[in-house]
Parts: sequence; C-alpha cells; structure tokens
Amino acid sequence: MAIFQRLANGPMAVNELASTLPVSRPAVSQHLRVLKDAGLVTDSKAGTRRMYQLDPEGVARLRAHFDLVWEKALGAFQRAAVAPVVSPPAKKESGKKSGKKGEKHDKDSGRSRRPKKHSGSRAH
Repeated sequence: MAIFQRLANGPMAVNELASTLPVSRPAVSQHLRVLKDAGLVTDSKAGTRRMYQLDPEGVARLRAHFDLVWEKALGAFQRAAVAPVVSPPAKKESGKKSGKKGEKHDKDSGRSRRPKKHSGSRAH
C-alpha cells in the first residue's frame, strides 16, 4: 500500500522508492512485480533506470471492483433494514401429551441417555 501511495504522486525508480521505505530494494522490486502482474503498475526505461507508475486503467478496474463490492454490501444492508420483522414461532409447552402412539412421557423423556459418571476410583 505504501508503494501504491507513493506512486500516486508520480513515477519513481526502485531506488527512490526503497529509500523512503523500511524494506530492502529487492523487497520493493518484488512488491512492484506483484503490482505489475495485477495490472496496477507499469514500468518504462529512462536511461539506466526503470521508472514505475500507476496504470490508470488498472486503477480504474480496481475501483470498479470495489464499487461493485460496496454496491452489493449496501444493497444487502438496505434490504435487511427494510425487511419486515418476523416473530419466531411459539415454542410448544413441554410436559403435555401429544397423543402420538409409541411416545414416552415419563420424567426422563427429555434427558440425555448417556450413562452417569461415577465419582471415586474403580478397581481394575
């Protein structure tokens, strides 16, 4: 991001960029390669130096992408904000007999069937 922001001020050589950042020149070159592969930066030769600058078309594509992301997110938020509030369904009262054949209605019918743990030690 720091490299992108510096290039927004105009073209710069790798050495110029590296002198303003807390990373090495090879690290700056690697970052520039990534930005170039992403279509956000172009380079050109100026004598013995290679000058890097933002690619306006790449930046426009990036902006269009983020505009679409925000449009979708804000649209979803707006739909959620204006959607009618739906009350959750009422819970059935426990303990009532449903009258269905084969159902158990004893005091343990709603409890887990796991065996109880015993305290103390066992002899092996």
